[in-house]
Amino acid sequence: MYNGNIIIGQSGGPTAVINASLAGVYSAAKQAGAAKVYGMRYGIEGLLKGSVLDLDEVLKTPEDVTLLRRTPSSFLGSCRYRLPNVETGKKTYELLFEQFEKLHITACFYIGGNDSMDTIHKLHLYGESIGSPIRFIGVPKSIDNDLPGTDHTPGFGSAAKYIATLTKEIICDATVYDMKSVTVIEVMGRDAGWLTGATALCRGADCDGPDFIYLPELSFDLETFLAKLEAKMKTKKSLVVAVSEGIRTARGGYVCEMGGEEKRHDVFGHTMLCGTAQFLAEVIGRRLSCKTRGIELNTPQRCAAHLLSACDEAEAFAAGEAAFHAAEKGLTGEMAAFHRTGDAPYSCEIVTVPVGTVANAEQCVPRSYINEAGDNVTEAFFAYARPLIIGEVMPIIRDGLPAVLKRR
Repeated sequence: MYNGNIIIGQSGGPTAVINASLAGVYSAAKQAGAAKVYGMRYGIEGLLKGSVLDLDEVLKTPEDVTLLRRTPSSFLGSCRYRLPNVETGKKTYELLFEQFEKLHITACFYIGGNDSMDTIHKLHLYGESIGSPIRFIGVPKSIDNDLPGTDHTPGFGSAAKYIATLTKEIICDATVYDMKSVTVIEVMGRDAGWLTGATALCRGADCDGPDFIYLPELSFDLETFLAKLEAKMKTKKSLVVAVSEGIRTARGGYVCEMGGEEKRHDVFGHTMLCGTAQFLAEVIGRRLSCKTRGIELNTPQRCAAHLLSACDEAEAFAAGEAAFHAAEKGLTGEMAAFHRTGDAPYSCEIVTVPVGTVANAEQCVPRSYINEAGDNVTEAFFAYARPLIIGEVMPIIRDGLPAVLKRR
């Protein structure tokens, strides 16, 4: 019988399966006998304001938990809030631990990416410094698949499945007319090109896949790019190119900034990226005198729960369960992580890694996953990514549309 209450938060950009991880922590805790399972409304920022939710009030039946697993976005709400260093923000930590004490919290779970793992790491260090018995465990989440210490992250498989599906459909559409054209698809990914590489997964007997794929791991040269398009167009009229929003020149400038747009930054100091596809489409149209179209996939990449990967959804739930069991065993300052044990057939086991080795770090696409020319992915990428998109999760349909658990 688990003694005490737990609290769960979600942070950063949502994914299509982030709520499956929430359901995993909740289900494991209730099965173990936890008296109360609280959710932070809008992450750690909401907790600072004392805004919490008793999850038993919304998850009243097993059917509610099933629906939660199929609901996109962060059910508890999210935030992009950076905890200060303890030396300069001690009052912030004191307030947070007052909230933990008020709710009789014995374990805290935070579902998120790089910056979220920084949050759970700081909470763990502060708790350790004051002798707090509270366990702090991270649950990985990222469509960008850029967390180190884990083979992959929940959220990537479903986003990759959606992106590959749309790419196949866009390629079908782009070949409708007997005319020269270039379609540029812009995919999310600031520094890591996992999602952009996923556009290649549509390649098969019924689709050739994108003609060129450019990831942010390698520098992008506009003139070389245009020359490749021009040469390819001599043998193929309609071309489709996939580019990461974060592709940069050899000097380090983002391609999207070449259009002269003013830089904007988020609260973590990251440049807010958009417009890469549109800029390239305009340049291609002028230089090659052909029809062009820039398509920015944008937000649907992270919230398309109608096309979940069964592998991804099941692993997201399992990661939540494993995180709770880690805390139940007395672990703290850890993150649930995937260790791949086989490719054919695919298999993974869930382990834990010190969250301090994950916080603010990044895992990019290995050079061996990118072809020598730097304009597509290799078979090694296929072997890595394809298992993660396998299987379907049927939505619960109401009135002809997928049902979701309404946020309260």
